[in-house]
Amino acid sequence: MATRTNPVQFLQQVRAEVAKVVWPTRREVLLTTVMVFIMATITAIFFFGVDLVIRTGLKAVLGMFG
Repeated sequence: MATRTNPVQFLQQVRAEVAKVVWPTRREVLLTTVMVFIMATITAIFFFGVDLVIRTGLKAVLGMFG
């Protein structure tokens, strides 16, 4: 069973943990955001191409029988 800590100790521990956090710089946030948009665009283009190939192939196969 966990031991109970009083609220003052808890808040001190929370402050100590928050102080350990390394916050990203504005430049890091900007670069990461740009990379996310670039990767999302590349992924969207890739899946568009895959969808186009599958759709074209399916139309060709169905066209032979219909």
